[in-house]
Amino acid sequence: MKTLQVKLKDHSYPIYIGNGLLSRSELIQPFINSKQVMIVTNETVAPLYLQTLRNTVAAAGVEDSNNKFLVLPDGEQYKNIDVLNRVFDELLKFNFGRQSVLIALGGGVVGDLTGFAAACYQRGIDFIQVPTTLLAQVDSSVGGKTGVNHALGKNMIGAFHQPVAVISDTDTLNTLEDRQLIAGSAEVIKYGLINDKDFYVWLEGNIEKVMSLDKAAMVYVIEQSCLNKANVVQRDEKENNIRAILNLGHTFGHAIETITGYTQWLHGEGVAVGMLMAAEMSRKLGWFAASDVERVKKLLQKAKLPITISNAISSEKIVEVMGVDKKVQDNKIRLVLLKSIGSATITSDFDLKLLYETIEAFQE
Repeated sequence: MKTLQVKLKDHSYPIYIGNGLLSRSELIQPFINSKQVMIVTNETVAPLYLQTLRNTVAAAGVEDSNNKFLVLPDGEQYKNIDVLNRVFDELLKFNFGRQSVLIALGGGVVGDLTGFAAACYQRGIDFIQVPTTLLAQVDSSVGGKTGVNHALGKNMIGAFHQPVAVISDTDTLNTLEDRQLIAGSAEVIKYGLINDKDFYVWLEGNIEKVMSLDKAAMVYVIEQSCLNKANVVQRDEKENNIRAILNLGHTFGHAIETITGYTQWLHGEGVAVGMLMAAEMSRKLGWFAASDVERVKKLLQKAKLPITISNAISSEKIVEVMGVDKKVQDNKIRLVLLKSIGSATITSDFDLKLLYETIEAFQE
């Protein structure tokens, strides 16, 4: 087992990475202390891992009457206010108090929604992230971003609320659908592009090991991704400046997800196309070499990630939705772009014509 520490000004917490961690009650026990616990999961994950985690919570000293669970529908389209209210309904029904703990068992949707519920309920209760997808283990479970989607924009309603612990059991990746695994690899590639050239070079030579779930490779990519994210979050917890580089490809990708109603594109798929668009936009601005754009394209293709979008999604609509983004300042779209592999920058200093041209270059 690998143990990392996210060290923040007012709150620090461990990230545990390894196999068989769902059954280790000693990892959870320090953060619940026989309080009321509610596990929030979804219809896909519940049959696989809910009972194991409930047994672990019981072994940590939580009585049956205080060991609750809630199973939500699975899918990005359910990350909304209506489903969030189901969590509040259950917490209130069972008279959960301020010392209670939520546990998010699932992917990014479950983690974001459960974390936001924890941030809001009685003005803030503890929660533990138990991510079961690659995307969640390398990215969304770490850093304290929580929230839900709106029909007009992704993640526009939310709060910063850090977990008290993250427990990433790599065994859960063995039951992950191929499409989900592939989508998660986009966030892994992102870390190499924005902040870690050596990691990017390693991925170019080893992405096949990642996609085949090689145990050593999986632990390495999760550890390196979490280290990269923790290093950025520790410098800028609430995204006042440098933390925005973690959104490489996301402004493009979120727009694609929003326009298609959160039902056609997985988050990582949108991020993948968005990163390639960002690389090409960077080239158009004279910052990023054409050969490096090709390197990005080839790595995304090796990971079997999408690199184009349908021309049914108009560039005009994408730019319109990009204007409803948390990084917009003074009504100007800000993008995370690339200076080189391993170096990202944030800018709003570009001609909108270049943005339209970039998007249109990836439509088919």
